[in-house]
Amino acid sequence: MKKLMTLALLIALVLMIGCSANVHTVGNGPQNGKVTTARQWYLISGLVPMNEVDMTVATTNYEIKTEQTFVDGFISWFTGNLITVRTVTITE
Repeated sequence: MKKLMTLALLIALVLMIGCSANVHTVGNGPQNGKVTTARQWYLISGLVPMNEVDMTVATTNYEIKTEQTFVDGFISWFTGNLITVRTVTITE
């Protein structure tokens, strides 16, 4: 019974990873539907950024979404949270 509860807890935690998202709308929001996606990599559980995501847009109306997808969560789990990843998506 204890193993079953542990397994259920692990599955629940994996499924909840995809729920952590932040969405910011600038101006009137997306107008033409152009989507650009990149990954932001962090070292030591997010303390040290490993890269800089340059997502410059030529308009004042866009939406930016940062989230931890299932793949991002798997990478973090696989590396023991030494490296964490977030996906950044800009919709113009």
